[in-house]
Amino acid sequence: MAAVSSRLPVFPWDKLEPYKATAAAHPDGIVDLSVGTPVDPVPQLIRDALVAAADSPGYPTVWGTPALRDAITGWLRGRLGASAAGHGNVLPVVGSKELVAWLPTQLGLGPGDKVAYPRLAYPTYEVGARLCGAEAVVYDDPTELDPAGLKLLWLNSPSNPTGAVIPKDELVRIVAWAREHSVLVFSDECYLELGWEAEPVSVLHDDVCGGSYEGLVAVHSLSKRSNLAGYRAAFVAGDAHVLGELLRIRKHGGMMTPTPVQAATVAALGDDAHVAEQRGRYAARRAALRAALEAHGFRVEHSEASLYLWATRDEPCWDTVAHLAGLGILVAPGDFYGEAGARHVRVAFTATDERVDAAVKRLA
Repeated sequence: MAAVSSRLPVFPWDKLEPYKATAAAHPDGIVDLSVGTPVDPVPQLIRDALVAAADSPGYPTVWGTPALRDAITGWLRGRLGASAAGHGNVLPVVGSKELVAWLPTQLGLGPGDKVAYPRLAYPTYEVGARLCGAEAVVYDDPTELDPAGLKLLWLNSPSNPTGAVIPKDELVRIVAWAREHSVLVFSDECYLELGWEAEPVSVLHDDVCGGSYEGLVAVHSLSKRSNLAGYRAAFVAGDAHVLGELLRIRKHGGMMTPTPVQAATVAALGDDAHVAEQRGRYAARRAALRAALEAHGFRVEHSEASLYLWATRDEPCWDTVAHLAGLGILVAPGDFYGEAGARHVRVAFTATDERVDAAVKRLA
């Protein structure tokens, strides 16, 4: 155990605890804009589906129920433009973070193999490489990477932390390069339904992949779109050969989505109204926080999608964290996501309307 944990970086959120204590000491309480966890209610139709499936004494299957696979493939065709998606192209997972962290291990990667991810990125991409002993490499443009030994390429659009979106023509170019060099692409698209100033496109869209999912897998989560972070409801979709191999491995590992969560996922994917309602909440919070931050002297960069504002005062990120903590506002330092973020902070707009209003007043 010690040998494995020694491969990993310090858990970044632990470093934020002193600043959280400072923010919590504010007379009107803390406004926590750091983690980005959903705070709004789980939609009633999803809760009803969960309760209706609560009497599930038997083991669930790793591949999920036929109803779940139908729901996922229907959503892929209707929402992502992946017209050829079938049951062999989908696999439920126990939350997307679990998949990201253990994917390189489940793919059989190890020393001598390379896992690539954006220079500014969700830290778990690096963790996954370290867990299996592979080499983690960062990129600005993935097509400039040396493909020798490169076994797994992570894309992330919309980006966490920056909210940047990869345009469709760029995705086409990257997919072509990856296929030319036999590099497996996993595209983290968990914020795809939260585009504000750009329309995110999946790698599985017919116009990007040409109707073939060879060498491509997309990762999707219901945590943000449907407020289901506590349910651990997510899935991957794409290359049937890759997903078939993962299915065989995950059967042995007992990596099963609980039956009630599968039923809740079916309900969530079948309803667009709650997604539009939640988008409306986030849009209002985003607009209020962005205006307040800019009036306070911040510059917001990228941020055309996702649940975050990528902001800077052109100073070290921890100085910004300390400044905002003094106002009772907690944000995430940019260097959590790579050295390139050392002068930025990530500001989540997942707090309640009341807390967002409090932050706006404190920034005024």
